[in-house]
Amino acid sequence: MKAAFEGYSFKLSENVTRTKVYFRNRYGIELAGDLYVPKGAKDRLAAIAVCGPFGAVKEQASGLYADEMASRGFAALAFDPSFIGESGGEARNVASPDINTEDFSAAVDVLSNMDMVDPERIGAIGICGFGGMALNAAAMDTRIKATVTSTMYDMTRVNAKGYFDQDDSAQTRYEMKKTLNAQRTEDFKSGTFARAGGVADPLPDDAPFFVKDYYDYYKTERGYTERSLNSNEGWNRTSSLSFINIPILQYSEEIRSAVLMIHGEKAHSCYFSRDAFSKLTGGNKELLILPDTVHTDLYDRKDKIPFHKIESFFTENLCQGRSQ
Repeated sequence: MKAAFEGYSFKLSENVTRTKVYFRNRYGIELAGDLYVPKGAKDRLAAIAVCGPFGAVKEQASGLYADEMASRGFAALAFDPSFIGESGGEARNVASPDINTEDFSAAVDVLSNMDMVDPERIGAIGICGFGGMALNAAAMDTRIKATVTSTMYDMTRVNAKGYFDQDDSAQTRYEMKKTLNAQRTEDFKSGTFARAGGVADPLPDDAPFFVKDYYDYYKTERGYTERSLNSNEGWNRTSSLSFINIPILQYSEEIRSAVLMIHGEKAHSCYFSRDAFSKLTGGNKELLILPDTVHTDLYDRKDKIPFHKIESFFTENLCQGRSQ
């Protein structure tokens, strides 16, 4: 199976150019990104760092968002996080609540130093699990002047407590950590990292709707790409260890910059955005719940993704000289 457009799951807009960009985070890991810019742009642009979903790559939803925002006048950098896709980092196929938050700030580093970008007008878009990372970055990085999360997951919460917190007990976490640490021993012995498997394929008849929802994106021509972990063998099994132990949204109430959180009313994951939004403070925060919308609708369904709202949000909050 191949993605529909030369390795990308979407078609590049006619009025947008796409250029490869490589940069390093403060851990020395080289990240790979695609910079989307409106054709013929002459003035210094507001810019947006874009990443997600969790287990996806820049050729999927983040690239689609970046392409759309560039068509609306922004410079947008869709990047692969550390350890996956074209980005560097060893071992492969792992995630880190710290390092992946840092990846957003590294994207801000490179955008801040581009001649075409106004360094005082930089925002972030985080999709799915990288929505949580984007919020965490906004709590840390004062250069991020506005943040959009779309169909957000808090990966630390779901790993530590299960869906809807149904596994939230010390004993359950202890048993999970025992299993994962036993896997560490086996990985060391074998010299390899066992993979967790991506989205189930073939899809079981009794699969819950949200699994079918993921299958429809990651395992079909709609969203499949060769580098995507979710489309293929998934994360390393031990990748979730740090997420169990390190919650990422501890200081989200201290975010002073503007935040727009977008979620589908019918998404299994909607409670992540509702709960995360309830912690935010200040009059520049907004939660937008979309009716008749499920989780992956906000990956690529342009009839569902409220790009006009996202555009107006960034236009309003990435103004020249705006103080946060």
